[in-house]
Amino acid sequence: MNSFETPRQVRVVRPKITLAMILCGITGAAGIGAVSAATPDDEPLSIAVKYDPQALSTPEGARILYRRLVRAAAVVCPSDADPHFINRSVKECREQSVARAVFKINNPSLVAVYNGSAKHG
Repeated sequence: MNSFETPRQVRVVRPKITLAMILCGITGAAGIGAVSAATPDDEPLSIAVKYDPQALSTPEGARILYRRLVRAAAVVCPSDADPHFINRSVKECREQSVARAVFKINNPSLVAVYNGSAKHG
């Protein structure tokens, strides 16, 4: 990193609308009093991932940051079940979190790693 570049960070954020919230909304019409796990005013869980923009100039640097984003998404979208089986809503949460972070960073090398990933998070 040269003296003109400063380290940056991106927040890996859990999407606000989750399957549980959608189900609560649907069942809320049938049985008033359904409780949502989060209110619209609640801040979604997020983790700051610091990175050096210069590191993204190499394919290896982009792969390392991508793996860090995937790990952060696993923290903000945890699975309560067996670690060998991740349900669809958790998988979608993780994929959306990684995609949002990659989009915010907006680096061609990172986008290439993301597009080449079989799992997208």
